[in-house]
Amino acid sequence: MNSRPGCLGGLLQLALLRWVYGGLQRVFGFGSNSCLGCGCGMILLILFILVALSIIFGTDWTRLVMSPMVGI
Repeated sequence: MNSRPGCLGGLLQLALLRWVYGGLQRVFGFGSNSCLGCGCGMILLILFILVALSIIFGTDWTRLVMSPMVGI
């Protein structure tokens, strides 16, 4: 069964992700005007990119992480 979202569902997920990302950046990240904003902003940016790629390409990160441990 194909668990990838349709076009509209994927766009809505990306819009929600952008809204959450913008709010977090204003509070903790680059928009917070504090010296800790650089580090937190970079971490949020990396997480945003990973989640956005997961939505776009339908990647299941838990399956990728757990698959090498199956043979142990």
